[in-house]
Amino acid sequence: MNVLHLRIAYADTDQMGMVYYGNYLTFFERGRAELLRDIGFEYKTIEKRGFYFPVIYAECKYLAPAKYDDLITIETRLTEVTAASTTCSYKVKCDGKLLVTGKTKHPFVNKMLKPVRFPEDIRELIEKHIEK
Repeated sequence: MNVLHLRIAYADTDQMGMVYYGNYLTFFERGRAELLRDIGFEYKTIEKRGFYFPVIYAECKYLAPAKYDDLITIETRLTEVTAASTTCSYKVKCDGKLLVTGKTKHPFVNKMLKPVRFPEDIRELIEKHIEK
């Protein structure tokens, strides 16, 4: 699991002073990038090997809003792996209160965007960090 702390900027909010709903997907992306970096699976390293890791599914459940200047915590976990894809789950909290939950699914694809199996070293790396 990766835990990322993020201060809500004015630019993250809508006219009502709450985080604009679409920005949570950006927060998920930041958490996921940090999680992958933590386990030694950075996007730039994957791309140098000729692969990509796009999002093909995203869900976000809003329970309570974050507001300007809140310090939020984004918890990111790898929760599932198959031969050619993985799933991440997310919890966004503020002062311990759960605000948002979410999930994204990522196929492993080549430069022509065709699904491919994970190379063995990458699959082993991901499997070691799966949390149910």
